[in-house]
Amino acid sequence: MSKSFRCFILALAFSSAARAQYWQQQVNYTIEVELNDQEHVLDGFEKMTYINHSPDTLHYIWFHVWPNAYKNDQTAFSEQLLINGRTDFYFSNKEQRGYINRLDFKVNGITAAIADHPQYIDIIQLILPQALPPGRQAEIVTPFHMQLPENFSRGGHTGQSYQLTQWFPSPAVYDHKGWHPIPYLDQGEFYSEFGNYDVRITVPENYVVAATGELQNPAEKDWLKTRSTFNWVPITSTTVVKKGSYKHIKKTVQAYPTSSSKTKTIQFLQTNVHDFAWFADKRFIVQQDTLLMANGKTVTAYSYYLPGFSSAWKNSLDYIKNAVRFRSAVMGPYPYNTVSVVEAKMGFEGGMEYPTITCISPTSSGKELENIIEHEIGHNWLQGILATNERRYPWMDEGMNTYYDDRYQSFAREKKLAHNPRSFFGKRLPQNPESLFLQATIAAKKDQPINTPSENFTELNYALVAYHKTSAWMKLLEQTLGTSVFDACMQEYYKRWQFKHPLPEDLQSVVEEISGKNLDTVFTLLNKKGALVPPREKKIKPVAFFNFNHTDRYNYINILPAPGFNQYNKFMIGLLVHNYNLPASRLQFLLAPLYGTGSKTLNGLGRISYTDFPASPALDKIVYSLSAEKFSSNASLDTFGNKVFEHFQKIVPAVRVYFKQTALSKTTSTLDLRGFFIREKTFDGYETKTGDSVNVYPTAFPSGNRWLAQLSYDYRNDRVLYPYQYQLQWQQGENFYRLNATARYFFNYAKGGGFAVRGFAAKFGYIGSGKPLSTERYQPKLLGVRGDEDYTYSNYFIGRSASMINPDGPIANKGLGAQQIMIRDGGFKLVLDQYPFLQGRSENWVAALNFTSTLPYNLFHTVLPVKLFFDLGTFAEAWQKDAPVSNFLYTGGVQLSLLHDLINVYMPVLFSNDFRSNIKSAWPKNRFLKTISFSIDIQNFRLNKINKLLVF
Repeated sequence: MSKSFRCFILALAFSSAARAQYWQQQVNYTIEVELNDQEHVLDGFEKMTYINHSPDTLHYIWFHVWPNAYKNDQTAFSEQLLINGRTDFYFSNKEQRGYINRLDFKVNGITAAIADHPQYIDIIQLILPQALPPGRQAEIVTPFHMQLPENFSRGGHTGQSYQLTQWFPSPAVYDHKGWHPIPYLDQGEFYSEFGNYDVRITVPENYVVAATGELQNPAEKDWLKTRSTFNWVPITSTTVVKKGSYKHIKKTVQAYPTSSSKTKTIQFLQTNVHDFAWFADKRFIVQQDTLLMANGKTVTAYSYYLPGFSSAWKNSLDYIKNAVRFRSAVMGPYPYNTVSVVEAKMGFEGGMEYPTITCISPTSSGKELENIIEHEIGHNWLQGILATNERRYPWMDEGMNTYYDDRYQSFAREKKLAHNPRSFFGKRLPQNPESLFLQATIAAKKDQPINTPSENFTELNYALVAYHKTSAWMKLLEQTLGTSVFDACMQEYYKRWQFKHPLPEDLQSVVEEISGKNLDTVFTLLNKKGALVPPREKKIKPVAFFNFNHTDRYNYINILPAPGFNQYNKFMIGLLVHNYNLPASRLQFLLAPLYGTGSKTLNGLGRISYTDFPASPALDKIVYSLSAEKFSSNASLDTFGNKVFEHFQKIVPAVRVYFKQTALSKTTSTLDLRGFFIREKTFDGYETKTGDSVNVYPTAFPSGNRWLAQLSYDYRNDRVLYPYQYQLQWQQGENFYRLNATARYFFNYAKGGGFAVRGFAAKFGYIGSGKPLSTERYQPKLLGVRGDEDYTYSNYFIGRSASMINPDGPIANKGLGAQQIMIRDGGFKLVLDQYPFLQGRSENWVAALNFTSTLPYNLFHTVLPVKLFFDLGTFAEAWQKDAPVSNFLYTGGVQLSLLHDLINVYMPVLFSNDFRSNIKSAWPKNRFLKTISFSIDIQNFRLNKINKLLVF
C-alpha cells in the first residue's frame, strides 16, 4: 500500500469518525407573550434552556433578533428586496416598519452584555458571564418588546390579522462547522436548533389563534368547535363632515370585528421542533377532523380560513389528510399529533411552512389550494423534521420537496384525488422540472448550480433551479437506482436523520450505503451548471404559429401570417418564418416577406444571427448577425399617371459583445460594431403637368448607395431603485463623423412612478478638406427626428417622408405620418417642419436635457400612463453673432405613454419665445392639434417590463 493511499484511507476514516460523533445543540423555550392589537405590538418574556452538546466551551452565543430586519432600509432583507425588484419596503414609512427591543438578558441569574453584529442589525452576540463547558446547560431569560411590521415577508400584520413568525429572540445554530448567524432574508429560509416549546399567548377574547403544537386549554378547544361557520363582511359607514360652509362625506370601513375588552391566555406545547409560529384573526372559520395513520397513530387536522374564499376551502381537510398520508407512505410516518393550515396574507403569493403549521395566501381556486397545501405540508418532512440548513442548501428543502410534489400528482391521479396536476405553487413555476423556462435559462447560460446558497441565487434561478432542476435531479437519482431502491434509501435517510441537521454528504452516504452503488457521478451534478443529461439531437419541425411542447426533441420552424403597414406600401400581408423559440437556438433566423397592396411590390425584412459563448472570464457572449430590409419610403404619380415609389434597401452586418457580469448583477455592458450599407431610390426632376398647375410630378428616379460605420458602447443598470444607462457612440460616413453621448437616470417616487432625466450631447464634423454638399440628415438636432432623418432606417415610421410642408403632389404625404417623431438627439417633443432654422440643427455640436415625470400618486392613488415633460437644449449656431434663435430653446407639456412606453403621444403646451411666435404664424387655427406628435418606440420593448421571468 502506497504512503499516499494510506493517508487517503486515514483521512477518510477520520472524516467518518467525526460524522459518527454527530452532535447538535438543544434549546428549550418557555415564552409568555401578549398582543396589543391597537398598537400592533407584542410584549413578552422568554426563558431558554440552552444545552451545550458540542465538544467546545462556549463564551458567547449568537442570537437572531430578526424583527430588526424591518427596522430600516439598510438591512440585508431590504437590500435583497431591491435586488429582486421590490421597492415597497424601501419606501415604507415608520408606521409600517417593525423592530424588537427592551432586551435584558440574564444568564443563570447574572446580567449578560450583548454586542452588535459588525454587519447585520438583526443579529446580536450574547456574551456569557460564565463560560459554558461541554455537556452543561445555561438558563437564559429576557423580556422583549416587538413592534410588528406590516406583512412584507412572512410575518407581521395586515390590519388586525396577525402572522407571528420569526418573532422572538433565538440562538443561531452552532454545529461542527461553527456558528451560523444569518440575517433575515425574503429569498432564503432558516436554520434553527431543535427544542421543546411551552408558549402562552394572551390576546383579546374573540381572537382565534392557530399555532405550532397542541392547544392545552379545554375551554378554547370547545370554543373552536363553534367556529365551523362565521360570517363577516366589512362594514362601511358614512358621515357628513361640516367645516364652515363646506360639507363632505367621509367613508369609514371597519374591516375587522371589534376586539373584545376581555383577554384570554391560551397555551401551546410542542416537543422536538426548531421553530414556533402563530396566527391570530377574529374572522377565522375553523374546521377540524382526525386522521388515523397506518401505524395506528391519530393526528388531528385543522384548517383556519377567512369568510371571503370559504368555498375554496370546503375540502381543505381532505387536502391536508391526503398530503399527510402520502408523505408518510413514501418517506416515513408523521411524528406530531397535530397538523394545521391557515389562510392569511404573507407578503407574497403562495405559502410558508412552519413546524406542524403552514400559512397560505388567499386564493379563490380549490385546485390551486390543494397543491399548495400538499407542498407546504410536505415541508414538515423536508425541513421540519429533516432540518437542513436551507439558507445554505435550499435544494435539500425546496427541491427535494418539489420532487415529492410531482410524485404526489401521480398518486393523486391514481386515487382520483387531484384536480389540477399542472398548477402553480404561488410564485413558483409549473411542476415539470424540464420546464420550458428552465431549458431556456440553461440554453442562455444563465443557470446556476443546484448547490448554490439561497442568497446567491438570482430570483429566477431560485425558482427554476432550487425547485425544479433539483426535482429533475431527484428523478435522475430515482431512475439510476430504481424506484423501490430509491424509496428505501429515502426512508432510511428520514429514519436516520429525523430531528437532526443532515448535510448533502449525509444524504449521499445513506443512499450509497443502502443502494450499494457509488453515486459520485450523480452527486457531482449538484455543483455544475447546464443540463443534467446530455441533450438529445433535435429534429427540425415546421409548425403553424408556435409550439412549446417537446422542445427537447424539436427545433421548431414557426410559420405564421405577418401583417404590416406604412403610408406608401399600404397594408402589407406576408409570412413570418422564424426559429425564435424557447429555449433559444444559437443559430437564429427570421424572414418576413411582405407584399404591399398599395405599391404592388415585394418588401420585407430578414435577420440571421449566431450566438457564441466564449470560454472567457471577461466575455459573456458574442452575437454575430446579418440583417436586411426593403420598404417604400415615398409615393407619387409620374406625368403619365403611373404610381411611382421611393424605396430603400439596407444590409447590416454586426457584431455585439456582451461583457460578463456577476449572477446577481442588474447591469448589461455591450460593445456593438455594425455597418450600414444602404441603397436608395429617390424622386428627382420635378415638373408640372399640362393642365395641372397645382401638383408637381417626379420625372427622374436616381438610385444611390451610401454607407455608415457605427461603434457603440452601452452600459445599463436595470436595478429597481434609481436605474440608469449611458451610451457612447461613434458614427462615420464617407465624409463626416458624429460622436454621440446619451445618459438616462430615473428617480423613483415612493408610491410608484418617478422622475426621469435624459442628457444628450453630440459633436459633428467633416472628414477631408472639402465641405460636402448634403449632410443635413446626419447632423444632430434638438427637435424630434423625422423619418427622412432616420439615416440608418432603424425605427418604424408610418410615413417615413411625410411632412407638414411637403410640396404639393399628386399623392398626399401629410396626415398622421407627418406628426410622428423619433426620440433621438435632443429629443424635443415638437414638430415644426416649416422653419428649418428652428430645428436646432448643428454642423458642430448639440446639447440637451429632457425631464419626464409621472403624475403625483397622491392625486389619483394610482400611477396613470400620463407624464409631464420638459425639454431644454442649445446648439453651436445659437451662440453665433446674429443667431436667428435664442441661446436656449425649450418645450414642455403632457405625455401619454401606452403599452409599456412603446407608443408615446406628446402634447406640448409650454414653448420658448422662438417656438411660440412661429407656431402662431404657422397655424392660425387648430394650433394645439397640430403641435401634437407621437413616437413608436420599439427600442423600448423589453420582456422584463412584462414578465421578469421571461428574460433570458
